[in-house]
Amino acid sequence: MRGRTLPLHHSRCARWAILAIVSLLFHWHQAPVRAEPARVARGAVQSGYLVGAERCGQPPFAFPKLRIGMRAGYCVGLVASEHDGLAFPRTIVQVPDTQLFVVADMGGWGPGRGRLLLLDPQAPEGRRLKVLMSKVDFPHGLAVGIDRRIYASTDQRIFRFDPLAEQPETTVEVILQGLPGRRTTLSDGTPVAESEHPLKHFVFDRTGRIYVNIGAPSDSCTTSATETRPCAAGEGPAPLASIWTFAPPASGIFPALKPGDPNPPGEIYARGLRNSMGLAMHPQYPDPGYAFFQAENGRDLTELARPNEELNLLEKGKHYGWPYCYDLTTASAEYRTFLLGNGPYRQLCTNSPLYKQPYSLLPPHAAPLSMLYYQGEKFAELKGKLIVGLHGYRPTGSRVIFYDVDAKGFPTVNPPPVRYKVSCAGAQVFRTEQQPQVPAAPFNELIAEWYKVDGVRPRGAPVGMTVASDGAIWLVEDRNRSILRIDVDSAAPVGNALPCQ
Repeated sequence: MRGRTLPLHHSRCARWAILAIVSLLFHWHQAPVRAEPARVARGAVQSGYLVGAERCGQPPFAFPKLRIGMRAGYCVGLVASEHDGLAFPRTIVQVPDTQLFVVADMGGWGPGRGRLLLLDPQAPEGRRLKVLMSKVDFPHGLAVGIDRRIYASTDQRIFRFDPLAEQPETTVEVILQGLPGRRTTLSDGTPVAESEHPLKHFVFDRTGRIYVNIGAPSDSCTTSATETRPCAAGEGPAPLASIWTFAPPASGIFPALKPGDPNPPGEIYARGLRNSMGLAMHPQYPDPGYAFFQAENGRDLTELARPNEELNLLEKGKHYGWPYCYDLTTASAEYRTFLLGNGPYRQLCTNSPLYKQPYSLLPPHAAPLSMLYYQGEKFAELKGKLIVGLHGYRPTGSRVIFYDVDAKGFPTVNPPPVRYKVSCAGAQVFRTEQQPQVPAAPFNELIAEWYKVDGVRPRGAPVGMTVASDGAIWLVEDRNRSILRIDVDSAAPVGNALPCQ
C-alpha cells in the first residue's frame, strides 16, 4: 500500500525503531489541532469537568481524576478535551503495537465536517491530537482488522488506511462502497433526502467477515396514524434497518476496490433493527453456540418509561421488529391494523416465526451506543463480561454497565421483578405496556453517578469504547468533547454521592 511507514513484513526490531522515530517526531514537531495549546490550571474546569491535582492511573498514563460515580476499585481520568481540539468525537481504537489511538471526530451533524485524528496520550496537554484526514463525511466506525490494520467508515464507505504514514490519505484502500448513506432511495422508489441514521458502525468476526449497521432512515417509518402497507425502508433485496454482512476471500483480507467495482459477496444477516450502534460478538463467534449481540436504540416516544431499549441475540435471517414491534410483544400503534391482515407480517409481534423477541430489555431511552466483551487483564472482575455504554440524555442513560455472562457470552435472564437504577430517582422494574413485570438480564454499573453537578461535572454521554493493550478502558464522550480512561483505583471511596440538582 503506497505511503505505508509500517509494513506488516518488518521485523520486530525494525518495527520498534520506526515507532520510536514516529513518536519523537510526533512530540517534537507535531502542530496541535489548535494553533495555541490551552493551559489548564489546577482547579480549572475542562470540558465541563473540575480538574484538580489528583490523578487516575500511573505514569505515563496518569490523568486528572474526575468526580464521577465509579464502581469501587475503579477511577476515570480525563485524557483529552476541547482544549486539545475535539469537536464531536465518536469512537476510538488503538493502533496495534503502539501507545497511539485513532479517533473519529464527526465535527457535527453535516457532510464534510468530520476528521480522523491521531491521539498521543503522552504528549503535553493541548498538543495530543494530530489531524490525519479532514473533510470526511460522517466518520464513525473504527476497528482493527485481522490483518491488524485500521479500518474506518463514512456514511457510504468502509476503508483501511495507515495512520502512521506521512500522508495517511494516500494510503486509503476502500473495501466497501455505495452503501445506503445520508441520501438514499427506498425499495418503492421513494427518495430519502436526509437519513436519520446514516452512520456505519461495523465489526469483524475472527474469520475476517464484516457486519455493517445499515440504520433506518426515520424514527418509525410512518407519518400516518394507520398504516396499511409494509415499511418500504425494510423491504426489497437491500433493506435498511438491517445488518449487512460481506465475506472476504479465503485469505480473510478484503481486496481494495476501485471506483465502480462491485462489493464483495454479501447478504442480509438480520432485519428490523432501527439502529445498531452497539454490536458485540464473543471472540469465538462464528463457532456454533457463541453469542453475537446487538444493542437496539428504540423509537423516540415522548414517554419516559417506553419503549425499552433492547439487547438482541442476532441470528441469521431473523426479523427484530422495527417498525412494527417494540419491547417484547407490543405492536406499534400505527401498524396494529396492518399486523391483523394476511401476509408475512401477520401477528408478527406475538406468534410469527419470522420475529425474534429481544433477549433482554434495556432501560427505556438509555441509547446504547457501544458494546464489547472485555478481554483485557487489568480488571479481573470484568474478564469476559459484556460491557455496554448508555449515552441517553434521559435519567436512564449517562452510565456504563456490564453483564455477567456464561462461557459462551450469554447473560443470565432472571425472573421478574428485575430492577435497574435511574439517575436522581429510585430503582425501576423492567416492564412493558402489557406486563407490569417481565424477565430480564440484571446488570452491574461500572459508571453510575454521571448526572450533572454544577461546578463539578457535566452529565455523561459515552459513545465509543475500546480496550487498550494494557487492559484500560477508553471512553469517548461527544456531548462534552472528551476522551476518558478507566483504570484501577486503590484509593478509598470519597464520601457519599454528589447531590442531584
